[in-house]
Amino acid sequence: MPTDEDDARPLPDVLGAPFVAETIALPDDDEGPVVATLVSARTATPTGRAVLYVHGFADYFFQTEYAAWWTNRGYDFYAVDLRKYGRSLREHQTPNYVADLREYFPELDEAWRRITERDGHDHVVAGAHSTGGLVLPLWAHHRQPEELAGMVLNSPWLDMQGSALLRTIGTPVVREIGRRQPRREIRRNVSGLYGRSLHRDHEGEWDFDLAWKPLESFTVYAGWLRAVRNGHAELHRGLDVRCPVLVLSSGGSVLPTEMGEDVHAHDIVLEVPQIRRWATALGPHVTYVAVEGAVHDVVLSRPDVRAAAYDQIGRWHTAYVAG
Repeated sequence: MPTDEDDARPLPDVLGAPFVAETIALPDDDEGPVVATLVSARTATPTGRAVLYVHGFADYFFQTEYAAWWTNRGYDFYAVDLRKYGRSLREHQTPNYVADLREYFPELDEAWRRITERDGHDHVVAGAHSTGGLVLPLWAHHRQPEELAGMVLNSPWLDMQGSALLRTIGTPVVREIGRRQPRREIRRNVSGLYGRSLHRDHEGEWDFDLAWKPLESFTVYAGWLRAVRNGHAELHRGLDVRCPVLVLSSGGSVLPTEMGEDVHAHDIVLEVPQIRRWATALGPHVTYVAVEGAVHDVVLSRPDVRAAAYDQIGRWHTAYVAG
């Protein structure tokens, strides 16, 4: 288990004050040294409450407004950039690649230890987006941390998008190729419309590092996709996330071919019906809310839409988590 002494002390983060970042040293893998990064922002007064956030694929933590929403409500905010993502990506590494989603458990374990044991938080709301919304519940199912008070999943990736044929006949093929040729590239068409709809230099309002969150995503490999499909299969058998869970999604999905209003008002990455279908597989207490007009990352939607999303998070928090 990594220790504080093994890692760099918290330093000012790329996002600027009040965010700081600390390195989590992890065991080497077949590509060499591995780290994760824990970013945090504290409330004005000491608190025993905290949030831990996990990003999605081809992503990293930059959602400062989301963090401020929680710190304004008395929660210290933490976000982890998983191995080979964002702040944790090193030149010798294949971006975003793992062969098993359980490879992320050590950094989540250590982030949780620092939040609860080191920093003294006994009431933690976990949150995640997209692929993180698959990884985090799998981790919680296996670890059952007693401090977990609630979970907010923002457009979690709960099944493979595309045709039923791809999900049925295609999955065994993906698993076999992923086992035999894990670094084989899975070719796909990525329009870049989603990234453009978010970034302030294009059609959006947000500033993020295009080296860490490229407009046209990162390469997908067979071994990684096999890991995701294995995670989906475990989820579909039913998880036991025992805390109250809120699942947010857009009101609908489209597959646009050019920039237009649909891009700014739908999920153009995942299929909303799949999120709705599998949400109750997460555990015994799940609330699902479709936010009309939202994009894939619901809290990066247009101002009126994300205000509606925050209102839903607030209602759920008051009803089930605030205590």
